Amino acid sequence: MAILRFKALEIVSQRTPCEVTPSSHIISDYFGENVFSTNAMRATMSSDNFKRLRRAIEAGEKVDRNLADAVASAMRTWAMSKGATHYTHWFQPLTGTTAEKHDSFFDLTGDGEAIENFKGSALVQQEPDASSFPSGGIRNTFEARGYSAWDPSSPAFLIENAGTRTLCIPTIFVSYTGEALDYKTPLLKSLNLISDAALTVAQYFDKDVTKINTTLGIEQEYFLVDRALWEARPDLVMTGRTLFGHAPAKGQQLEDHYFGSIPSRVHAFMVDFEKAGLKLGIPLRTRHNEVAPNQFECAPTFEDANLAVDHNQLLMDIMDRVAERHHFKVLLHEKPFKGVNGSGKHNNWALSTNTGVNLLAPGKRPKENLQFLTFFINTVMAVYTHADLLRASIASASNDHRLGANEAPPAIMSVFVGQQLTAVLDELERTAKIPIEKGDNMYLKLGIDKIPEILRDNTDRNRTSPFAFTGNKFEFRAVGSSANSSSSMTVLNTIVADQLKKFSKTVDELIEVQGVKKEVAIIQVLREYVAASKAIRFEGNGYSKEWEDEAATRGLSNIKSTPLSLDVYEREDVRELFTKYGILSEIELTARHEILLEDYIKKIQIESRVIGDLAVNHVIPTAVEYQNKLIQNIRGLKELGLEDEYTQTTLESIKKMSGHITSIQRNVDEMVNARKVANKIEDARERAIMYREQVFSYFDTIRYSVDKLELMVTDEDWPLVKYRELMFRR
Repeated sequence: MAILRFKALEIVSQRTPCEVTPSSHIISDYFGENVFSTNAMRATMSSDNFKRLRRAIEAGEKVDRNLADAVASAMRTWAMSKGATHYTHWFQPLTGTTAEKHDSFFDLTGDGEAIENFKGSALVQQEPDASSFPSGGIRNTFEARGYSAWDPSSPAFLIENAGTRTLCIPTIFVSYTGEALDYKTPLLKSLNLISDAALTVAQYFDKDVTKINTTLGIEQEYFLVDRALWEARPDLVMTGRTLFGHAPAKGQQLEDHYFGSIPSRVHAFMVDFEKAGLKLGIPLRTRHNEVAPNQFECAPTFEDANLAVDHNQLLMDIMDRVAERHHFKVLLHEKPFKGVNGSGKHNNWALSTNTGVNLLAPGKRPKENLQFLTFFINTVMAVYTHADLLRASIASASNDHRLGANEAPPAIMSVFVGQQLTAVLDELERTAKIPIEKGDNMYLKLGIDKIPEILRDNTDRNRTSPFAFTGNKFEFRAVGSSANSSSSMTVLNTIVADQLKKFSKTVDELIEVQGVKKEVAIIQVLREYVAASKAIRFEGNGYSKEWEDEAATRGLSNIKSTPLSLDVYEREDVRELFTKYGILSEIELTARHEILLEDYIKKIQIESRVIGDLAVNHVIPTAVEYQNKLIQNIRGLKELGLEDEYTQTTLESIKKMSGHITSIQRNVDEMVNARKVANKIEDARERAIMYREQVFSYFDTIRYSVDKLELMVTDEDWPLVKYRELMFRR
């Protein structure tokens, strides 16, 4: 193993940046060239069919089979003109990754002649094997039929891989009996729900508004390690994170990596995957070093939420594939390295009208500000009412390591609104006045003549807040870097839609039953919401112990483990919320609860097995071998009559090493026994809790002794690639 480590380090030392051919065109010339875009549709379809398809995409009209045949023919023509020979339905099963099954355009005629063919029936629907995907008991293993169905609102695209191209058609994925087996289906339903609910409220202010769009921008954090070093760490390969590893002398404490000069190899990788993403219509704009060594971030501009989620899933796949060409491995685990920042996926969420108004942006006139406050306060109220559900939406074994750590939002759900808006809400609660005046811009005067005045935003940023208002949008910062954002966005859309429906119902009753004027009724209800939801608003340091104590006095939950946070899916009010709007049925909710518990169990089980293997088969033999070297050295010194202070110190080291070796072996044995006990528990929730409270409880104890041995065993004998090598070799 030590030989493998040094061989990997030798390989890394010889790496040079991969050559990236600079584009001879500006980005706008090739952006979306691998997407069956509006222009591609217009060029390959008749005018009538093109208009019908646009109405289907924009207004949600049904696509009949005749139109489907026309679209399929146009897609095939376009895809084949770009070199594609196969197509696939691209969907997002509950594994957390994407799935695809490729079929050829090639077909045979009745007389055996070869032709290229793609019918509307193949575009609209396919039949992947549903038995091998997580279903939470919806499907038995022997019941294999499931359906993927075309989502016209997300454009088809071409994936380039190993010199070939495949036409990918975004789809939903459902069981034979119609239950959702994917992330996209409930997301689409929640987007329709919030559009309808928000439209009713928006028309209080503007009758010309006919549609509300949910926009989303997903920032993606990730780590990069050299592929050779990754392959020399079995824990990284098998679990995505380092289960052992002592902190290096230098980590992120100097804060010199953040926004620093991007290393050459990394820059080449970024340019390469950005180009691939831009060709696929992913509007990537930002790249930079993140806080931890070898941690980076990319971010797109805002787009339709459904498309943003598809693009993020596609982006993670592209990054991984492009990384291979650059001899990197992308780590999307939320906490791949202990003691330094983990990675998140910040979801920047907003609502906008078809008339181009951002409903979460303050305006210049009182009416605009009342509209802004209406949507702003209702969102805060929704988070307050359903904080536990929002917490559950981002729960996973990997995100448990990050939430509440030194850089991530805590497991306590709270909302940051900023100093100015806090004053506005307080004033509204006291006096029913709306003291927002857009007025003149506020500038920071620095007193340096050469530096232009800095325009100041109406809110600061609070990096410790899981749900923060940032001026014209809410940033849900607690979503994990490896997650499919559909889960959290489905919940957010649903709870805000439900809150908006309650709001409009109450306002209408005040207007129609009590004869209250519309603006007065709106303000009256908003004041009640401001007072009721005050406990969820927090402007301070979310990482502090003081906040945990204060949150408890406010009655806010602090659910730190996934198994317990998922209990919310069994609550009657939550089940009623999802079922009354048709987002998820009772069966689907039960299934997802089961799937999430099983996923947690399996991930902790895998980590436990890897810990046992590395500790017993690699670390202990290495430590014993080195211990024997020390013993031989002491014996030699004694034989020569050279006993001194060094021998006594070495004896103490041997004793300490023996203690750590014994501790590792004993705790691994106990962990394995705890795992065996847990595996006998039939109920998934009880089994998950057992894994959390018993099996997982041994991880840090074993790690402590392994990491101590890493400091004691000579460097040339240590089998695992060290943190300083993983985090600083680029």
